[in-house]
Amino acid sequence: MKTKIIKTEQAYEQACDRIYSLIHSSEKPIEPDSAHGEEIELLSLLVEKYEREHYKIESPDPIEAIKFRMEQMNLKQADIAPLFGGVTRVSEVLHKKRPLSLKMIILLNRYLGIPYESLMSGNKDVKLEAKKRQLLLKIPSINKYFQKDSDVAIV
Repeated sequence: MKTKIIKTEQAYEQACDRIYSLIHSSEKPIEPDSAHGEEIELLSLLVEKYEREHYKIESPDPIEAIKFRMEQMNLKQADIAPLFGGVTRVSEVLHKKRPLSLKMIILLNRYLGIPYESLMSGNKDVKLEAKKRQLLLKIPSINKYFQKDSDVAIV
């Protein structure tokens, strides 16, 4: 197989198939410095690049991230109450009746290891009023930032 930048779904599938066949071509472990090892490494990098560009993974909802971590760590609401300021507040947050505060986000990151990105990015309720958004977008450097970064949503 001639190795080149993956630009199509068909090329992506071929690269994945080739990686699979190389991995299963021998019962012996593949040495990283061998020809097959280097081909697998190169194809893996190309596949990873294609996936990052074409299969974007959305950040989880913050509440789902908290529930997932609670399940992983076998925690109950009462166990994490000190991070929220009480049992009632935990319940309110987990039932989406109260938003996460900055203090809660910091404590959840520090004590449960939940990434900041997971705790903050899923909140679609935080929006700027239309008039204020238009004022901001009139500022050239801000407008240029939004045009440059297509991952940033103007809502």
